[in-house]
Amino acid sequence: MVTPVSDEVQLALAERIGTALVRLNKMHACVASHLSKTGMDKASFVLLANLSQLGPSRSSALAEAVFSDPSTVSRQVATLVKEGWVERRADPDDGRASVLAVTDAGQRLLEERRAQRNQAIARMLADWSEGDLAAFIDYFERFVGNYEKALPDFIAEGGLGPRSEGEKN
Repeated sequence: MVTPVSDEVQLALAERIGTALVRLNKMHACVASHLSKTGMDKASFVLLANLSQLGPSRSSALAEAVFSDPSTVSRQVATLVKEGWVERRADPDDGRASVLAVTDAGQRLLEERRAQRNQAIARMLADWSEGDLAAFIDYFERFVGNYEKALPDFIAEGGLGPRSEGEKN
């Protein structure tokens, strides 16, 4: 049986996690800034990685997958197409529409960046025990899954989602 944590303790622990996330985001922004100088910004990379995972998709489905609006995704996709990392294809279900697909060049770029990322993380965690790594990964994946599920509510509560346009709860 799990012993419940008091609200006060829960909020104190949430503060520690929140502070760690701010630090992580700051470092991630630094890395993203340096990577953008090599030809791809963070937003484009996120789109490319998600499109690779989804497979050929309409722009609207990609926008939904990355919690963004279709017009923003459309502008970002135009850059990916121009660079040759994404291509537009006829939608097999509706020839009047198109789907987006990662090109071989885009897939190679993703694989190169993924390998670089994995090597950097492996070096960073080289002195962790296998047990510590396994526990961290389990908890981290659980946290990210919960965060992902809660994201639409976070956006709405922050006045950034559909409710910000005058809709009341």
